[in-house]
Amino acid sequence: MSFDYIKAIDEAKVYDVAIKTPLTAAPKLSKRLNNDVVFKREDLQPVFSFKLRGAYNKIANLSQEDKDKGVICASAGNHAQGVAMSAAKLGIAATIVMPETTPDIKVSAVEAMGGNVVLIGDSYSDASAHAKVLCDENGYTFIHPYDNELVIAGQGTVAKELIKQSKRPIDAVFIPIGGGGLAAGIAAYFKAKSPQTKLIGVEPVDSAAMFESIKADKLVTLDQVGIFADGVAVKQVGDITFDLCKQYLDEVILVDTDETCAAIKDIYDEIRAIVEPAGALALAALKKYVKREAVNKQTLVAINSGANMNFDRLRHVSERAELGERREALFTVQIPERAGSFLEFCNQLGAYNVTEFNYRMSSRHEAYVYVGVAIKHGSQAEKITTELREHGYQITSLMDNEAAKLHLRHLVGGKSVDVHDEHLYRFEFPERPRALLDFLTKLAGRWNISLFHYRNHGAAFGRVLVGFEVPDKDLNTFQAFLEDVGYTYVDESNNEALKLFL
Repeated sequence: MSFDYIKAIDEAKVYDVAIKTPLTAAPKLSKRLNNDVVFKREDLQPVFSFKLRGAYNKIANLSQEDKDKGVICASAGNHAQGVAMSAAKLGIAATIVMPETTPDIKVSAVEAMGGNVVLIGDSYSDASAHAKVLCDENGYTFIHPYDNELVIAGQGTVAKELIKQSKRPIDAVFIPIGGGGLAAGIAAYFKAKSPQTKLIGVEPVDSAAMFESIKADKLVTLDQVGIFADGVAVKQVGDITFDLCKQYLDEVILVDTDETCAAIKDIYDEIRAIVEPAGALALAALKKYVKREAVNKQTLVAINSGANMNFDRLRHVSERAELGERREALFTVQIPERAGSFLEFCNQLGAYNVTEFNYRMSSRHEAYVYVGVAIKHGSQAEKITTELREHGYQITSLMDNEAAKLHLRHLVGGKSVDVHDEHLYRFEFPERPRALLDFLTKLAGRWNISLFHYRNHGAAFGRVLVGFEVPDKDLNTFQAFLEDVGYTYVDESNNEALKLFL
């Protein structure tokens, strides 16, 4: 390495604003997983995120001339607060460019720290592009959220603390990855100071920029990213962070939304702390790793990277946590359309507890029900499936059907005999005024909307399910409309679960 990360981490100027966060034991999880599980509590930083470390280290090392000109960054969350607090501590003017979709609580937090907030665009990309324009116009210093040596060194102080705090040699550290600054800093330090420790990065399955880049051995730009774990929703990791992570990480594990929600619940049950989705990625991967490798009696560290959770999102987390732990099974089941058939079906379930049951008549011969069943582990779902099929029921598991879990459970209502040429699409609408109006304006009344379901999950984007009546002759024009709208979409027209009910 041409840049001496070990020296830079040892000399990093972070503790004027950051704290040395505790290493907290997780006895319940340790017993359950038969390993010594501990949390590195970056959720306890003054801005509830590790981002403060890197931002301050970079700004504190600026020349006086650059400090006098002021700093600027683009961020929708944790980095914004880190830069604002760091600049305030050093008496430097800070401009923070944020998307217009940023929740008010985050905007207010940055303004309270003295940051000059500029709201523009729908996404981080829009904000970043505008920040660079303002940077050129005003001579500000741009504070990158991850792809800078001093930022990486600041984040790497987490590793220095870990090594000093752990009473036993650490077998593995699980690190959430967005742009890669935290993982790069921790990995570089550990490989020099504790080379036997495994360094494992963690990404959501729908925001796996580092995983795909390492796999391809070059920087990969994702077409789109998931927005549930918004703290790590990055389409492309940094040049510097990619090189360091490729060199020093042992692997990158991917986790899904349900696994992340289950980890949020685990952390709450263990230490009564609520972390944001990105902050729970590490524990989700830790659990996956223990199951896959069958390790026991090891010391495993999960980095709880942040706690900037929108309160409204907790309902989504609660809803999905049981699925993530495989403590609830979801199915569609065909039963006879006659009196008493539901009772017969429930009798077949025996001692299992029915957690959800949705139904509407679709014909005089058979009915399709959407049913949830409480289970203790995933293998019980397979057992239920086998038993019901042996009794003549047609059953389909919905455990991995995202559209069914997001929308169908709230929509079951039967088919309409009046709908023709229907096509179903899932969309992600930006949570901002005029998002729906813009959509309908571009639709321009050309095709009838036969179904519309929206449910707010407290995120920067709303999930929407829409049915359109589109004749075959209009399909090419309709596809052009979808591209023109510019919102992320998925064609669900052939989703078998949706076909049964809608």
